[in-house]
Amino acid sequence: MPKMKSVRGAAKRFKVGKNKIKRGSAFRSHILTKKPSKRMRDLRQSQYVDSTNVSAVKKMLCI
Repeated sequence: MPKMKSVRGAAKRFKVGKNKIKRGSAFRSHILTKKPSKRMRDLRQSQYVDSTNVSAVKKMLCI
């Protein structure tokens, strides 16, 4: 069997920790003038992948 290859787009977007998978926040690329500063500060923080999506992300990352 050849090596399993991970989805390269997923490998760039997700970081794997000991127990959880981290992801960046959405809604930060354009139309930023109407979004409040507090919301933009909160969106800077990374978040964890939801439990409903963990299995799909693990498949993409070959974990």
